[in-house]
Amino acid sequence: MIRKIIQIDEEKCNGCGLCAEACQEEAIAIIDGKARLIRDDYCDGLGNCLPACPAGAINFIEREAAAYDEAAVMANKQKKGVSSQLRQWPVQIKLAPLRAPYFQNAHLLIAADCTAYAYGNFHQDFIRGKVTLIGCPKLDSVDYSEKLTEIIRQNEIKSMTILRMEVPCCGGIERAAVTALKESGKLIPWQVVTISIDGRILEN
Repeated sequence: MIRKIIQIDEEKCNGCGLCAEACQEEAIAIIDGKARLIRDDYCDGLGNCLPACPAGAINFIEREAAAYDEAAVMANKQKKGVSSQLRQWPVQIKLAPLRAPYFQNAHLLIAADCTAYAYGNFHQDFIRGKVTLIGCPKLDSVDYSEKLTEIIRQNEIKSMTILRMEVPCCGGIERAAVTALKESGKLIPWQVVTISIDGRILEN
């Protein structure tokens, strides 16, 4: 069938892996240092990978391709299991050190506490391949922005994903992370992902 599907320009691709992490269907993999679409039927054509690409190497085309197969995607995820993807400890922003080896060249996930409980595939879709820091701006009587600024400033962070709930109190963790990025003086690719109270990813 002719349908809309992504196309990756390997000459532009820098192999950062952000598109593979953003693809919830695991249709993209980094092979020999380049992002590649590994299965047409895993690509839903919605393009979550496009805004994640800092090199502008991904675009949509229309071509002959197998239909998106949600059942095959789910079977692939189940086959991989639900093992923990956590790479470091501690995870609380309040307890995290300012410098650590695991921060070097890390893709940083800054997540509101509740997101891990609201979103069922949290480990595979968000923690996998990232260093994770969590917090709740409503319950913690601290300003996260100061500590996050120093973590970003003192380490080589490659990207930052901010994961929040749709509720107003989660705006605090987004503001703290964005403020920290600005105050650090570094230009780092970043994105905000919002989770609904019933566990869906909302369009930003």
